[in-house]
Amino acid sequence: MTDPMMTDPVLETRGISKTFGALQASKDISLTLMPGEIHALIGPNGAGKSTLIKQIAGGLRPDAGQVFLQGREVTGLDTPARARLGLGRTFQISALAMEDTVLQNAVLGALGASGRPFRFWRAALGDKDLRARAQDALERVGLQEHAATRTAELSHGQRRQLEVAVALTLRPKAFVMDEPMAGLGTGGSLRLTGFLDGLRAEAPILLVEHDMDAVFALADRISVLVYGEVIATGTVEEIRANPDVRSAYLGDEA
Repeated sequence: MTDPMMTDPVLETRGISKTFGALQASKDISLTLMPGEIHALIGPNGAGKSTLIKQIAGGLRPDAGQVFLQGREVTGLDTPARARLGLGRTFQISALAMEDTVLQNAVLGALGASGRPFRFWRAALGDKDLRARAQDALERVGLQEHAATRTAELSHGQRRQLEVAVALTLRPKAFVMDEPMAGLGTGGSLRLTGFLDGLRAEAPILLVEHDMDAVFALADRISVLVYGEVIATGTVEEIRANPDVRSAYLGDEA
């Protein structure tokens, strides 16, 4: 990982807060994602992880606080605008077009990165540049042989790979990944862990994940979110040894 003392954050939140009625889902959350790192965000169900990710990705406007991408404030921008600036996101629940082919899904991602209207996306399938970008992304994740396959016919693990490929077509400056290991078996998790380990060199990753084996294998830093508040941030060793984290979340997994 690049020395964080020598660089500026690629992605940053400053004092993010969000309430829903009497529930404070995010409490003054400040996080940084540095070049070359994987920063994992963990916590129990209901801790506010999904709400925070939506605020970072542009799906939800915070009540207070700011979001920065490469030093540029993006708090007022929607999700497509942040994607065009280089924020690549994968989802906890698949957002793929199941009836379209693998290649069509990747081309759709490349089209979104281009900023052209989505109503022209069928015509975009004939665009050499967009197809090349899509095919390159599929090759990166090992799906090039499935380009003509209907997405609904892919295994769960292959769909996760395709989601990463779609994000790659954006040529992102940073990734936000929401439980990419969800639903994968041990073999699938190990393969994806290996891929993400290499991907950090291209763009840093903010990783929301419940698979603690993957988190401990990948993370340079971990932030622990409990009841909408970050209770600790540190290295794997520091988080494992933190008594508050063990009590609130890790337990025997530490």
